[in-house]
Amino acid sequence: MTVRDVDKLRADLEKKGKSPQTVKHVLTLLKRLLNFALHKGFVESIPGKLHITMPTVDNKVTENLTAAQVKRLLEVLNEEDDQNLASLVRLALSTGMRRSALLNLQWSDLDFGRGFIALRGAVAKKQKTDTIPMNDQARAILMGIVPTSSPYIFPGRYDDKPRENITPMLKRVRKKAGLSESFRPLHGLRHTFASWIASSGEVTMYELQKLLNHAHPQTTQRYAHLHDNALRKASNVAGALFSQVQGDEDSPNLE
Repeated sequence: MTVRDVDKLRADLEKKGKSPQTVKHVLTLLKRLLNFALHKGFVESIPGKLHITMPTVDNKVTENLTAAQVKRLLEVLNEEDDQNLASLVRLALSTGMRRSALLNLQWSDLDFGRGFIALRGAVAKKQKTDTIPMNDQARAILMGIVPTSSPYIFPGRYDDKPRENITPMLKRVRKKAGLSESFRPLHGLRHTFASWIASSGEVTMYELQKLLNHAHPQTTQRYAHLHDNALRKASNVAGALFSQVQGDEDSPNLE
């Protein structure tokens, strides 16, 4: 394999309309395969001149729904035949959990007494077990799910496996709710969860990082401008109050 081969692969992917993120995933997988082949002795070496240039990915783009869009989405979910599966989407909005975490969620991961949801390291993105708070909305959603004989909350065809293919349902719900085809339901609801919380100004960026289970604070910074806007509005409230006092009295006593 040569640099030219890699460049051709990248060009072919871009011609097919693949996003920079998808192209980056493919090239990253290629690097891992080459390293695996070297480690297992399938090749003697990897050419020193084989440089793989990764595309630039704009990770600051977010998918955020308005209150009206969320209301319509919830109405559509209420019309679904499989209400247990519909609850998976509701849970995505109320907790901001990742797709893999939702699909692999087990009843044993829930601590209703203490009010926490465990994210098992075996299926977590960080490969490290962690917990997130179980808010009142999430608790109500989870308690409304009808359990089966499976340890999984959203089981697949067989009890010992989680649900895998939920794309048809997500596409159907997205279309009925009138959302853009570019909107990725579970990923977008995670962003909506984060954006709404950041906009509230009631949590710190550190707290938001923990709620989203981000390994690095830099990842959470995409929501920093929303948090700053909320704080700016709060500051303007204080400014307006001081201005009002100043208008009422020539020399206000602010002690």
